[in-house]
Amino acid sequence: MDWNLSEDHKIIKETVSKIAQKELAPRAAEIDRTGFFVWDGLKKLKEADVLGLAIPTAYEGIGMDTLSFVLAVEEIAKACASTSLSFVSHAICAYIILSFGNDEQKKKYLPAMAKGEKLGAFCVHESNCGSNALALETKAVLEGDEYIVNGSKIFISNGQEAGVYAVLVRTDPSKGPQGLSMLLIEKGTEEFSFGKKEEKMGLNGTSSRELFFQDCRVPKENLLGNEGEGLKIVSQVIIGFGFFGAAAISLGIARAALDASLKHAKERVIAGNPIGANQLIQSLITEMSLGVDTVSVLLYSTALRRDTNPPLSIVDALKVKLYASEIAIDVTNKAIQIHGGHGYCRDFPIERYYRDARGLTLHFKTTELLKADIGKMLIGI
Repeated sequence: MDWNLSEDHKIIKETVSKIAQKELAPRAAEIDRTGFFVWDGLKKLKEADVLGLAIPTAYEGIGMDTLSFVLAVEEIAKACASTSLSFVSHAICAYIILSFGNDEQKKKYLPAMAKGEKLGAFCVHESNCGSNALALETKAVLEGDEYIVNGSKIFISNGQEAGVYAVLVRTDPSKGPQGLSMLLIEKGTEEFSFGKKEEKMGLNGTSSRELFFQDCRVPKENLLGNEGEGLKIVSQVIIGFGFFGAAAISLGIARAALDASLKHAKERVIAGNPIGANQLIQSLITEMSLGVDTVSVLLYSTALRRDTNPPLSIVDALKVKLYASEIAIDVTNKAIQIHGGHGYCRDFPIERYYRDARGLTLHFKTTELLKADIGKMLIGI
């Protein structure tokens, strides 16, 4: 489909696509197999200034809009989903600082993050709260000029590799949802440590780890915004910005699976005929293409509305994330069917596409919680 992109958007898409296909795609299978962190891919993105895509020029970034970010993430995910997730996690941390940090915090962290000198991560999930931030248990008690942080986080992308972490904590247990706050905690802070790297089904190059805080002392000037604004940050940045990145990863995976299936349908010959001549294959290809196109329309148009007509309704961001992740599962599953036994083998990337896509129904917020939240918002309860 012709998306009628602006010249700037076309340049971003084409530039990132060339880098991703040349530098990231050839190593994607090895990264998936070994679990090596995606430093090499991030280095290539750093050299092209992509890591600063969503950071304003005042802080040495490029300062592009949400659609540019979406287009870049999609192209990276087509080549290597692990690299795209690491990039999105970094971008979310930077956007949190940009949106809620004071001038000193922005000057201290954003230029280094834009230039790829410091990687970012955001930390919400815990073993006893999952995606439900209201059940969060990690505490931060202010003593003099420092917060004393105790607790842990799980499934943190860029874990141990990042230099700065945006950590959601409970600063006032008596205030319920209004008692949550966000702290910046740097790698190397005393009593801040890392657990084992998770052995996952997919997205294996993201260094997903546990984080531990045991009487960890954090300067009070590392508070982002004001105490009690933790949920506001989650809503405005992680959901209102980060979910676009998550949706773009799903779309990139789905598009890669569709492209591979089209190629296979033309080149795979059985009994003298390409399998694409079979009507059932044609039907699967049609359904996959429709799914990819409808996600593209929803994601691109919503990203444009976020930039041109703010504030964007949170329910729209939830819908985008939900629909993209579900379509990616459907498309990659159909891709396996088109490839037959080859799609089930690791010699082909198809089974990796499916495993990576499955992770996006869990990352950030699960499918079930998204559906429940969207339903509540639409009904008004």
